Amino acid sequence: MAHFTPENFQNSLLGMLIGRADLLKNRILDKHLEPYDLTAQQFKVLVIIALYDADTPADLCRSLCLDSGSMTRMLDRLEQKDLLARTRSESDRRQVRLVLTESGKALSDLLPHIGAKAMNEMVGMLEDDELATLEKLLTKVLVAAADPITLARIAAR
Repeated sequence: MAHFTPENFQNSLLGMLIGRADLLKNRILDKHLEPYDLTAQQFKVLVIIALYDADTPADLCRSLCLDSGSMTRMLDRLEQKDLLARTRSESDRRQVRLVLTESGKALSDLLPHIGAKAMNEMVGMLEDDELATLEKLLTKVLVAAADPITLARIAAR
């Protein structure tokens, strides 16, 4: 269903609001992650490895819509922080596997607590039914776009 036309596009705030909400989420996450010397982007990588069993850079690139160069730099930083290690696959030496280090595993146990505090700060002003509606609508948009993380979360429920 087409909701927008060239004539009404400039009057819609939707795209800007979604983008600004994402920026706000990252700013709030950055603030909560500062004591752990972690950024929101690094948090997302660790969450996807820890909670969604991604174990290759390609998995992460697909999940986060990042190019391989950006992902390599991100993984370099996480490796320098001793949060993850890259190993070669036993079955295919060309393939790199990602594993959390002991420090990475310990931090990954804290990620849901940090994420919950950040999300409560971001949407704490919403009523329960408003939050449920927002989640339902965003889920509908992402399922229609075949977003792999959203589809995996729905399948796991």
